[in-house]
Amino acid sequence: MFNLIWTDIFTIFAAFIAIYMVIVIVFYSTILFISMLQLRKEYQLDRDQAYEEYMNDFYTKPVSIIVPAYNEEAGIIQSVRSLLSINYPTFEVVVVNDGSKDSTLQKMIETYDMVEIKKVVRKQVETKPIKGIYQSRLLPKLFLIDKENGGKADALNVGMNFSHYPYICSLDGDSVLERDAFLKVMKPIIDSNEEVIASGGSIRIANGCHIENGNIIKIGLARDPLVVMQIIEYLRAFLMGRIGLSRHNLLLIVSGAFGVFSKHWVVQAGGYKTDTVGEDMELVVRLHRVIKEKGVNKKIVYVPDPVCWTEVPEDIKFLRRQRRRWHRGLFESLWNHRGLTFNPKYGAIGMISFPYFWIVEFFGPIIELFGYLYIIFSLFFGGVYLEFAIIIFLLSCLYGSLFSMASVLLEEWSLRKYPRVIDVIKLFLYSITETLWYRPLTVLWRCEGIWQMIIGDKSWGEMQRKGVSK
Repeated sequence: MFNLIWTDIFTIFAAFIAIYMVIVIVFYSTILFISMLQLRKEYQLDRDQAYEEYMNDFYTKPVSIIVPAYNEEAGIIQSVRSLLSINYPTFEVVVVNDGSKDSTLQKMIETYDMVEIKKVVRKQVETKPIKGIYQSRLLPKLFLIDKENGGKADALNVGMNFSHYPYICSLDGDSVLERDAFLKVMKPIIDSNEEVIASGGSIRIANGCHIENGNIIKIGLARDPLVVMQIIEYLRAFLMGRIGLSRHNLLLIVSGAFGVFSKHWVVQAGGYKTDTVGEDMELVVRLHRVIKEKGVNKKIVYVPDPVCWTEVPEDIKFLRRQRRRWHRGLFESLWNHRGLTFNPKYGAIGMISFPYFWIVEFFGPIIELFGYLYIIFSLFFGGVYLEFAIIIFLLSCLYGSLFSMASVLLEEWSLRKYPRVIDVIKLFLYSITETLWYRPLTVLWRCEGIWQMIIGDKSWGEMQRKGVSK
């Protein structure tokens, strides 16, 4: 009798996991279909001709590019050099040194011949004190702010307070932009007559690429399997996930590595929040909340073509820290704004986006982890347990590897950033193996992030930068 009860419990448990995965697969399949249609629609256009007219000052909007930098000596000079060479009419670059302990400040001052200037900064958002403001004698549109350490969000707020232009771009200090990236990311803002208040571009992985003086010379893949799997993961998140959500104004994340925002609306939302590890998502959620509460028709969009290349962790220790931190940041944003969940007042954001991020993005790793544990359990007990385990494993392959393979094909079908056929084949073959090793690792790390949150561990975790440019 006792054994029958336990058999029933484990059977129901397995059925729950299988049903959950089927629901997620159906949702992802819908997102994939929407993404394919959107990409097909966009890339039937002549891309070069579509952006030519935006080089005229009359059409474009001036942008302040804010680069928060903490211990970025390995890549800050090359990143700034990349920014200074972008193909855009009017912009300024504001590097914010957030109390770095390395030579980030000295490198910037020496390389770009920067001198201290006196300037009153309008404090639209509260920040840590500024210690000094510098301007390049060689390039008047390049500024450097030295401030007390307060974290990335505080550095972005300092840059926003200082900025001279109506649009701000947050950009990581280890990033390299393609030359036309700003023309492309600003296009929906200009075309919409400012109905679009935020626009995010694609993030791609620079590890393995040949970059000189802040310019992409040759795109390639790293040899490290951990980096290759991150490339596939990024393709899936951006090309499949964000295109589908953006199509219906359901986007809750504009990557902190490359996103443009209307300064007016960021100030209205209170700036970047400094007490969270996920300041990029938290800001986008607050922007959605503000525009819904004010009853205005504004949009936040994702544009797949503008590409920013950034360095990712090559060491499993640093990757683990990053994924734990990301999941904690996801929870903080969802929990702080939990009142939006299933709230019709906030339209599709409350009825679709928030439930999706709760059910799939936040609780998904927990359910997946139990699925993996169930598969291991079934190997010892066999019988009906093994039958359910096989179903769960096959669904996991569909949920993980198949959608990642589809993302690689989407990349080749649309953007074609990887010119060598062998690189595309390599990505495709690696994506087949995702369910066998990489996805279980990321699931475990994200669950560790939940445990850190439960025990009150709010550590950021140092990240190691090697620099991606020569």
